[in-house]
Amino acid sequence: MTILRFWQDNSQPAATAVSFEAQDNITVLAAARAAGVLVESPCNGAGTCGKCKVRIPAYPPEALLVLPGCHHTLSPEEISQGIFLGCTTEIQGQTLATDVIDIFVLERQDKSNVQILSQGQQLAVTLAPNITKQYLPDNSQTLVLAGKSVLGTEPGNTAAIAHGLVVDIGTTTLVMALFDLTTGQELSAVSALNPQSLHAQDVLSRIKLGNSPEGLATLYTEIIGAINSMISQLTQTTGIQPQSIYEIVFSGNTCMLHLAMNTNPASLGKFPYTPVLWGNSYHGAAAIGLTAAPFAQVYLPPVMSAYVGADITAGILAADLANLEGTTLFVDIGTNGEMALAVNGRLSVTSTAAGPAFEGMNIACGMRAAPGAIEKFKVAHSGDVDVKTIADTPAVGICGSGLLDIVGELVRTKLINKTGKFAGTETNHTHPLQRRLKKENGKTVFAIHQTVYLSQKDIRQVQLAKGAIRAGIECLLDANGLSTTEVDRVFIAGSFGFHLNADSLINIGMLPEAFRGKIDFLGNTAKTGGQALLLNQDSRQMIANLVKQVEVLELATYSDFDKTFINCLNF
Repeated sequence: MTILRFWQDNSQPAATAVSFEAQDNITVLAAARAAGVLVESPCNGAGTCGKCKVRIPAYPPEALLVLPGCHHTLSPEEISQGIFLGCTTEIQGQTLATDVIDIFVLERQDKSNVQILSQGQQLAVTLAPNITKQYLPDNSQTLVLAGKSVLGTEPGNTAAIAHGLVVDIGTTTLVMALFDLTTGQELSAVSALNPQSLHAQDVLSRIKLGNSPEGLATLYTEIIGAINSMISQLTQTTGIQPQSIYEIVFSGNTCMLHLAMNTNPASLGKFPYTPVLWGNSYHGAAAIGLTAAPFAQVYLPPVMSAYVGADITAGILAADLANLEGTTLFVDIGTNGEMALAVNGRLSVTSTAAGPAFEGMNIACGMRAAPGAIEKFKVAHSGDVDVKTIADTPAVGICGSGLLDIVGELVRTKLINKTGKFAGTETNHTHPLQRRLKKENGKTVFAIHQTVYLSQKDIRQVQLAKGAIRAGIECLLDANGLSTTEVDRVFIAGSFGFHLNADSLINIGMLPEAFRGKIDFLGNTAKTGGQALLLNQDSRQMIANLVKQVEVLELATYSDFDKTFINCLNF
């Protein structure tokens, strides 16, 4: 047995390490998790993201075994520094019973300044919340009512004090807003990264991790801890007491709702893909450990399928899709690309696994939307490039919107051909951008700023992601007997989608040319639709009735999806 001592890479000499007795043939990542040490691993140890880097400066040569099958390559400089990937580095301790190996967890990107959108298109509703209060002067008590049912009682007259929360639980981000239920006013909002993404980046890997008791406990504990931390921030900012929060609306995809409610999501990952939780239901907030009034309740909006969840239900409500004339396409672009089609009020929905590329994952210089991330990119007629970073600081990486801009511009200017390959070689100067093609680890890349570049593999990730969303759109239209030219308007929803450039989406082929001039960006409709559900109880029954009539298209069983997906890969 070998003793592993885990340190933060920026540890001072006096810092405390976490020691762990490692069994033979255990990976560093597995050992870190068992020791309670957080090593970021968005791909859940699949060897594809390259984020679980650790530094092991001194070790006996026979102590470590690098396993084959990893899809991420460390640079020669990283290897020379003793950097390994935790998921593919195995401890070999048979002959090292008394040895101690120091492992330094590389400092992760600061998550406190990530750019997350909390606003979006709102539906105007009459203030009629589910939570009301009634003062009983004879008893000097106040009843807290949910509809006509009594949730609890409070001493004295507290009828003028009532608050509620909307929590948009995204796969990658969290947004929470606090409302005064007596006035309908939004008092404050906060946002954060979903800490579950450090363990498993996308929905499918999260379902897999959540299928074990240990994995579910980790994901559930992480999300409830993050939500409680955000509640604490809001209550401190506004000066209200958590005990005056009586209702919390969870708006998120189906998997996120299961994990937040401590419910095994395994059924979402296997045919017939049936949720355990269908929503339009109420649950005790205390039962899942939320910091609120002791009798507070959580409302889950109705979901439509395993992969079309309450976030899209909220989006349909916020965009008022059921009451629009003509044909409207609603697309929430993210790791799980969900979409709804409304044809004169008749709704059909589907979803497609786009993967984490739009979040900057599986991208060589990818990062989340934080200062220094390239968020906009434009090529001038002269061949010069215009780069815009978040907070206008020097470029250190590429976030999702920047990634789509870069690829879109290189496709438009034909430096990337329709199959996704760089046109020509770095020695061919017939193209004005050709001078930016360099070699990185022996492979051609497009240099953007010093150490920031776009690789051929990155382009492939974009092709897979945009191909999945375009194929979903094509299949949804086809199932309804429509062509792209018959779509009257296109709504792009979500925090990520709000920062995108319509021309880039068309340039890369994620959206067809027929959509040009028809695209509107609605922002975070998961949050604003949740707001309507919190402030108006009648909207809950209305959307529940509407959801029952929605037709769900399951692309996993749709006959033409695979063929359509292949056809949508080219630019």
